[in-house]
Amino acid sequence: MLRKLPDKISRFLIYLTAFGVSALMAIMLIHIIKESIPAFSELGIKMFLPSTEWRPVSANPQFGLLPAITGTLYVSFIAVVLALIFGVACACFLNFYLPEKIATVFLAFIDLVAGIPSVIFGFIGLTVLVKSFATQFHMAAGQCILAAGIVLAIMLLPFVISTCHESIRVARTQYEMTALALGFSREITLVKIIFPAIRPGIVAGAMMAFGRALGETMAVMMVIGNSPIFPKLLGRGQTLPSLTALEMGSIEYGSLHLSALYVANVVLLVILLAVLGIGYLLKRRFAKHEF
Repeated sequence: MLRKLPDKISRFLIYLTAFGVSALMAIMLIHIIKESIPAFSELGIKMFLPSTEWRPVSANPQFGLLPAITGTLYVSFIAVVLALIFGVACACFLNFYLPEKIATVFLAFIDLVAGIPSVIFGFIGLTVLVKSFATQFHMAAGQCILAAGIVLAIMLLPFVISTCHESIRVARTQYEMTALALGFSREITLVKIIFPAIRPGIVAGAMMAFGRALGETMAVMMVIGNSPIFPKLLGRGQTLPSLTALEMGSIEYGSLHLSALYVANVVLLVILLAVLGIGYLLKRRFAKHEF
């Protein structure tokens, strides 16, 4: 009986933690949805029309969220594409073309990058990347969607590299020796065998990176320009998290303005759940065809 007591306590703590996290998530969702009801009931679809701007403090206030929604998706898409291109290439290089001991050292430094505060990335992007954009493209300030996407892509690289590295390492143990014994070169093995085998891992890395990109606030806010207009690649824009961070602290409690910001967070959660759901379905589909 006493021997089973630690197992029972561990099981109870695990169940309690899982229940606590689920309850906390449910309470957070209920609170956000409850606070967004006034804006939904009074403004409705107007918040998502292209003709509605974000002018909450004007004489005729408007609460258009579509520019911020498109800005969030635009920046996240640019960041994930760049992170996948360079992250998958880096994972392949670490697995196939570097000795294992040296690759371990590089991976340790890559993991350290994931722990750097986002404000540091934003500060470097503001002082280096934004300044370079202003000089090279003859821009007034240099803050733009592309700058935000590049900074965010650098922040996502550790997640993509780690996920793809583990997937490639597992696939190599299963397929590499057989492929080399059949006379395939290392490059053919990588492109024709390893890549199809790690598609679920790449999808998982992309979805995790996209979810991380959707919620990033400080670094993006420092380099995007924070203008509530429809985004262009070399133009200013705004994301839903940066909109919330900029305006949440100076709003009267119970106002329609505050409720509209809660609507922005509801939209952000819906996008995140949709992305994770699509990623789960794609991962299952690719896993069925994995050989």
